[in-house]
Amino acid sequence: MPAVFKRRLVRERVLQILYAYEMNSENLSALTESILGDVEEENDIKFGKELVNRVLINKKQLDEKITDRISNWEINRVALIDKILLRMAICEILYFPDIPPKVSINEAIEIAKVFSTAGSAKFINGILDKILSDEKISGQLNKSGRGLVDETVSKTHHKNS
Repeated sequence: MPAVFKRRLVRERVLQILYAYEMNSENLSALTESILGDVEEENDIKFGKELVNRVLINKKQLDEKITDRISNWEINRVALIDKILLRMAICEILYFPDIPPKVSINEAIEIAKVFSTAGSAKFINGILDKILSDEKISGQLNKSGRGLVDETVSKTHHKNS
């Protein structure tokens, strides 16, 4: 299975973990072990657990970033699945320097098409584009490696081998 699909599967599992935990805040580690149980690669399991933990640790800050971008709309009116997908993608953009922002955004959009409502993908795309733009402008974007921040990559051409 190509790496991109494995990561999508892991992100879908993370969505399920965070959704279940949001509904019933009990035994996060058992929930995580159970839902990530069929993921085979150790790196994918590690990524999934780290994403779950970072979303939960930074939930308040992530929700503030969402709230700042949904003018005239209260965060409690945003569908829970959309809110969790937004938290996940923002978390990746802010705290996973090796993941290109476009990948995080595209993954959230694709997962929304499967798990959420018809308008969710467009809504999520709009919010994440605004957040990414704001992060680039503020200079807070911490991305490293080739191709990770599209417009600012024309530095030196070196290969990581």
